[in-house]
Amino acid sequence: MFRDRTDAGNRLAHALAEHVTGQALVCGLPRGGVVVATACAMALNLPLAVYVVKKLGAPGNPEFAIGAVGEDGEPLLDSEIIKRLGVSEEYVAREVAERRRQIRKQVLLFRDGESLPGPLTRPVIIVDDGIATGSTVVAAAQGLRLRGATRIVGTAPVGSRAGRDMLAPHVDDIVLLQCPEDFWAVGQYYERFEQVSDAEVGSIMRSFRRSTDIE
Repeated sequence: MFRDRTDAGNRLAHALAEHVTGQALVCGLPRGGVVVATACAMALNLPLAVYVVKKLGAPGNPEFAIGAVGEDGEPLLDSEIIKRLGVSEEYVAREVAERRRQIRKQVLLFRDGESLPGPLTRPVIIVDDGIATGSTVVAAAQGLRLRGATRIVGTAPVGSRAGRDMLAPHVDDIVLLQCPEDFWAVGQYYERFEQVSDAEVGSIMRSFRRSTDIE
């Protein structure tokens, strides 16, 4: 069990140390992943950024992912699940449009509407607080490749085996502290797993930039 996301991030940093080459960029996925990523970045003395990616929720069950969409590139769609659930093309189009609207809003809040720092001709460590289906981390990896990331490490304190297997073809390495057979939900591995608000993420990013003088 992790006490909270900060504890998980500190423990994850130890495992990531051997994967850090040069001036890698730690890239947190909102919302909870940014808290974990902040602890990692501070422990490893690396710059921190946020990359906005959104889950595409199933009809009537928004927590069940039928895909994901990030700041860049095309949406990632799970065609097998979409077919099994009988999800219409019209629903998918509406869901993608709404999530992209939310992405634009969060980019304004988390990065003042600016692009990620510098051209990403550097390794990138993608950090989330947990990997369930893997769709959001894959969408982030694809988007960061488009932005020039030379090497991508996908990482989280805990993840499902299905999520790990989905992510593997899209990254150069995966670091998971736990990958249990009986994975049910990310929150079951944390003693404290409160919701993280947009305002909290924005505050974290502003504070980190001030404390480390990173543009």
